[in-house]
Parts: sequence; structure tokens; C-alpha cells
Amino acid sequence: MNGSVEASKHFRVGDHIGWQQPSTNKTAIYSQWATSKRFHVGDSLSFEYQNDSVLVVEKWDYYHCNTNKPISSFNNGKTVFNLDRPGLFYFISGAPDHCKRGQKLLIQVMSLHPRAESPPSIANPPEVGLAPGPHPSSGLVVTMTLSSVFVALIVTVVTLVLKEQGRDSGQSSDENEGP
Repeated sequence: MNGSVEASKHFRVGDHIGWQQPSTNKTAIYSQWATSKRFHVGDSLSFEYQNDSVLVVEKWDYYHCNTNKPISSFNNGKTVFNLDRPGLFYFISGAPDHCKRGQKLLIQVMSLHPRAESPPSIANPPEVGLAPGPHPSSGLVVTMTLSSVFVALIVTVVTLVLKEQGRDSGQSSDENEGP
């Protein structure tokens, strides 16, 4: 990887329902929405809402639905929030009791999007002999396996040689005893 990244993604929070107080039987809708996505640094969230707001808050404020000390507050009806660092982000509604009824969002942001490497072009063929080596721990397994096979082979050869010598010495004494 040469440090470049895949294009950022733009997520509409809540998909088709947007950012609104969930119905009574769907209070986990935003947590379900978040767990179905993978967020990376550089992505953005779009909150679309009416008569509401979006508050970026600390962990404690998220779990207690505390709207008193937000990190950031938005109330323009269409908020785009850029995910500029890896880690956890906590969002709640600023409307009274909406957070307590499930209008809150917790997301985990991962590092930058990895870029899929494209195959080399014909004009730029791969260099011979510079393939990456195996993982260091795999070398230990290969060495141990080859050593075990080598020891087993030595033991087998020595056993066969000793049996053959035993037969040869047994035949010699039989030949010398004669009638």
C-alpha cells in the first residue's frame, strides 16, 4: 500500500427515515442502522431532520441523554458531520425526551479506507525475486516440521541399516558353519 486511500463514503443517518424520534416499537433503529455499516476516517454522516437537532456529546452524556453540554450542536435541518478521526462518536437528539425514546447514535470509526491494489500493468511488470517473505511465525512452523521430518528420516535410515547389518552378520555365520 502506498498511502493512498479509497474514496470516502457518505452515509444518510437512518437511511430513508432520516433523523427523527423512533416509534415506540423501534427504539433501537439507530443502533441497528450503525451496526450494519462500517465507518472510516474521511467518511461523513448526513443527518436530515425537521423540528429537531443533532448534538455531538461525550460518552456519559450519550448514556444519560444529557443535552446540557454538547461538544457540537446543529439545528439547520440538514447536518453533515465529517468523521475526522478513528474512535467512538456519540450523537443524540436535542429535542426534549427524543434521546430517551431512542433517538441517539453511537458509531465506531475505523482508520482510513484501505485502497484495493490494482494489478500491475504490462508496462510496469513486477520485479523478480522481491516477493514478500512469509510471516515470521510461519517460518518457525516450517522449520519445526522440516526438522521433525529430517529426524524421522534419519531414524528410519539408521534402523534399516542396522537391520541390514544384522542380516548380513547372520548370513555370514550361517555360511561359515557349513555341513
